[in-house]
Amino acid sequence: MSLSFREFWAVAHGMTLGALFLLAFAGGLAGLYSYRAGLLTVDGIRERLPRIKWGTGLMAVVAWLTVISGTYIVYPWYRAKAPEGTADLAAFPRSFLKANASIAGWHNFGMEWKEHVAWFAPILATAVAYLIWKYGPQLAENDRLRKMAMILFVIAFATAAIAGLFGALITKAAPVM
Repeated sequence: MSLSFREFWAVAHGMTLGALFLLAFAGGLAGLYSYRAGLLTVDGIRERLPRIKWGTGLMAVVAWLTVISGTYIVYPWYRAKAPEGTADLAAFPRSFLKANASIAGWHNFGMEWKEHVAWFAPILATAVAYLIWKYGPQLAENDRLRKMAMILFVIAFATAAIAGLFGALITKAAPVM
C-alpha cells in the first residue's frame, strides 16, 4: 500500500494527530476527575500532578498541530479551484461537493465547522493546560475550579470529535488526492 504526498498529510492530520488528541482526552479527563483530595493522599496528589500537567500540555500541543496542519497543509488542497470548464471535479473536493446539491451540505456545514469551530479545541485545551500548570495542587482542593477545567476539556473534545467526524465523512465523499 502506498500513499500520495497529499494522502500522507491527510492521514498525519486526521488519523495520527487528531486521533492522538481524541484518545489522550480520556486519560486527561480521568486524571482530572480523580484528582480530588478525598480520593488521594498528599503523596498521591504530588505523584499525579506532573503526569496531569505534562499530559494536558502535550495534548494541547497535539491539538495545535492538528488544527495548524489541517488549516495550512491539507485545507488548501481541499479548497483548490477547478479550472474553468473542468468536467471531472474529483481532484477538486470543494468544487465536487458544491456541484452536487445532495452532498453540498458536507461543505456548507461540515467544512465550515472544521474551518472555524475546530479552532476552539486547541484554544480550550491550552486553557485547561494553563489552569493545571498554574493552579496544580489547588485543583485537588477546589472542586469548582477542577470542574470548570473538566467542562472546558469536554468542550474541547466535543469540538475536535465533531470536526474529526466531519473530516472523515467529507474525505469519504470527496477525498484530497
